This record gives sequence, C-alpha cells and structure tokens, in this order.
Amino acid sequence: MVAIAFTVAFDGIEARLVEVQAAVSAGIPSFSIVGLPDKAVSEARERIRAAFGAMSVAMPSKRVTVNLSPADLPKEGSHFDLPIALAVLAVLEVVPAEELANVVSLGELSLDGRLVSVAGALPAAVAAAEDQRSLICPPGCGAEAAWVGAVPVVAPAVLKQVVDHLTGRAPVAPSAPGQVARPQRRADMADVRGQERARRALEIAAAGRHHLLMVGPPGSGKSMLAARLPGLMPELSPAEALETSMIQSLAGLLTDGGISREPPYRDPHHTASMPAIVGGGRGARPGEISLAHNGVLFLDELPEFSRQVLETLRQPLETGEVVVARANAHVRYPCRFLLVAAANPCRCGHLADAARACARAPQCGADYLGKLSGPLMDRFDLRIEVPPVAISDLDQRQGGESTAAIAARVQAARAVQARRFGDSLGLRVNADASGPVLEEIAEPDSEGRALIHRAAERLGLSARGYHRILRTARTIADLDHSDRVRAPHLAEAIGYRLPFAAAS
Repeated sequence: MVAIAFTVAFDGIEARLVEVQAAVSAGIPSFSIVGLPDKAVSEARERIRAAFGAMSVAMPSKRVTVNLSPADLPKEGSHFDLPIALAVLAVLEVVPAEELANVVSLGELSLDGRLVSVAGALPAAVAAAEDQRSLICPPGCGAEAAWVGAVPVVAPAVLKQVVDHLTGRAPVAPSAPGQVARPQRRADMADVRGQERARRALEIAAAGRHHLLMVGPPGSGKSMLAARLPGLMPELSPAEALETSMIQSLAGLLTDGGISREPPYRDPHHTASMPAIVGGGRGARPGEISLAHNGVLFLDELPEFSRQVLETLRQPLETGEVVVARANAHVRYPCRFLLVAAANPCRCGHLADAARACARAPQCGADYLGKLSGPLMDRFDLRIEVPPVAISDLDQRQGGESTAAIAARVQAARAVQARRFGDSLGLRVNADASGPVLEEIAEPDSEGRALIHRAAERLGLSARGYHRILRTARTIADLDHSDRVRAPHLAEAIGYRLPFAAAS
C-alpha cells in the first residue's frame, strides 16, 4: 500500500506542490527518504520516530520508504516533517488516506510531537488555494496563512491534534487572519532643517519611484533624510502587501501573522555579503533587495560596498527581479524597490573644507566616487549634493513642511499615474515606463524638446540617461498638476543629472 500526502517546495516566492509518497514493505527495518532531500529533510526520520513515540504509535518493524515527488526538485527545510509523518501514519492506517488528498501540510516536529513554526506559510497557503486544498500548519503560522482566505487553514499545536482532526474525533477550528500591523511611528520631515533641495528630491523620488543618490560631508543629514522617505510613500495596495509579505514569510520575518501595508525599509551595512544583498546562500533565501520589494533600500556609504555587490545591482534595478543561479536551479525573486544611496565626497568626507581636507584633495574625491561605475551612476535618476547645514538653519524653531503635507502631494501624483497606466500596461509608476509608452506620456512641448536636445549634446547623455530625464520630468509635471511635460519640468530634471564636483 502507498499513502500520499501533499506539501510544497519553494522556488523563489512560488510554492510548488510536492507529493509525499510513503510505502511499507517487507525487509530489514529501515526508514529512508528519497527525492533530493537536504540534510534537514533527511533528519526528519529521527524527529518523526520520537514524535510517534510521544503519542504511543510504534514504527513498523519493516522497510519504510518515503519518496518526495517530483524527485528532481530539490527539497530543503524542516517543514517536510509533518507531511512525511502524515503519509506514514496513513500507510499505517492511523489516519484515513482519503483525508490527506484534500490537504496540504507543512511544519517541523519537535521530539515531543509539538508543531514548530516554519518559514513560508503564506506562499504555501496561496499554493494550497490554487489547488483547492486546505492547509495544516503549526499554530505560529496559522494567522499568517489565513490571510489568503480562499481555503480553511487549521493550526493544531501537536501531532496528536492533527490525527484527531483528520479522523474527525476532535476537529480543529480554522485560524483567523492576524491583525494588520500597526504603522510604525516614523520620524517627521518637519525635523529636517534647511536642505530644501534634498527635500524636493525626496518628494520627487517618492512620487515616481526614482532612484536617488546623495553626496555630502558627514553630518549633513543624508541618513536622516533617507529614514524619512518611507513616510512620504503611499501605503501598499492589497496585492502589493500580499506580494511583499510572501517574501517576508519566506525569510521568516512575519511576526504574529500580521501583514503590513507600510512600504518596507531596509538599510544593510556596507560589509554585507553578496548573498545577503542579492539573495542566495543556504536555501537560496531572498536578499535585501527582495526584502525591500515595493519599498525603500538605503545603502549608506555606497562606495564602501563591495564593487561586485554594486555591479550586481545593475540588472535588478532595470528589470525589477533578481535571478539567483544555482547548480541545479534558477530561483527568481521580485525586487522592484526605490534605491536611495548616500556617500561622502571623499574618504575623509571634508573635500569642500580646505582646513579639514586631506593632502590628496581634490584627487581623493575623484578616486573615491570613481569606485562607482558609470553604468551604475547612470541608473540614479536623481543625484544631489547635500551641503552642511548652516547654524542659522539649526536655530530655527519652525521646521520645514511636515511628512503629512508632502505625502499628500505624493499621493496625488501617484493617483495620477495609477489612472494613466491602469491595469492593462502592467506599469505602476513613471519609473516603470519605457519605449513608446514613455514617449507618449512624457512628450515635451517644443521649448522642452529643444532644451533636452541641447542638454543631451552637452552632457553626453546615454539613451538610458535621456529616458530617465523624461521619466523624472513626467513625475515633476505630475506634482505640478500639468498634463504636458514643459521646459521648467525638464530643466529641473536635467539639474538632477549633473555630475558631482568631486567626480568631475
């Protein structure tokens, strides 16, 4: 007899259905698991033996074979414990095999039979719903998985409760979705003194999701400005929140089953490795660029990051997805984020202050920012210098505009873009537009066309730089409530593409 249970294996944020086949046959007593299991899956044998003993079920003195199908798909993680245990219990006729046909299960087993939380419950619930099956998962994952809402999600605490539920002796009530995570209290833009140009650049970046690079001496407020950017962005749509939460679920970052509508904000240290930033490592987990999907990725001290890491960002910035290539698989993760980077003008940071600059100035500035390649710099729509804040500005009791006031303008500009693109184009913001769509929505007037042609010749703009200016100008026009891109909008957009003094 062969009994079958169902679970999932993760391929990026996609959960692929896996058939867990269990068979008991005559022979020397053994318990083998086949089908490309990793070490965690292979070790499930000992956890299952102990869990069975905790509920007084003895393993048969025969040969037990478990096959994870499809056999050529790598199986990684401890979440295979529960479905393997259920398949074995079904072949031992402890649970009815027909009940497992309509269930997807996942969860790690402790030695006393408790179900331990695992990562990936949300994408597993999506896969179960697509296959019209219910989901059984640990209690710590129930509220998270219940957000899908299309199928029942039950979250028993121990393996015996799973058995009682499947046999009908004591059905477990479906789990309820967790609470929507309460918005974090973010710092306000009103706290920022001076820096009017930087404040304007942040508003444009938030309105059209344009990548921003800030260069300035230490203490000029670059990190302070970046930390306030998420507060300017609109809350995530339900589809965006679910997509973002699925990535966070795979990374084990969802707490108490709560899903947040806030754009994520990630700020990795410059010593972070390639797998940490881009994704990969054990299990090909999502990296920081995917965890920042639909939100903000802040890279402070940008030239201090590994050159290999920085160059790897170039393709994801264009395509909105990253492919983690492995020997036996290619894993895709979405990573459509707003990149905000900060850098000092030179290694010591005081290039513009003759009294404090090092002996190598100004060459040190060119060498330091020269670590950033031209193709990477070309992907920043907005490049600004952030000067030191004047003491007179710090003495002002009245700060600048509040986050709420700026966010209202950003929301209005995003609403214009939502109406412009609709659902048919697959575009969300101006930064996504390209080709004929960009030419149509950002066609300048005659004065603006002459201006951008002169700028392209004098600045030696690449085709990418030319199109990025058009996108930025379109966003500036949206903030200005203008149907047409005009010369002043293009002039401001061109001003954000000028080279830095330290690098010129």
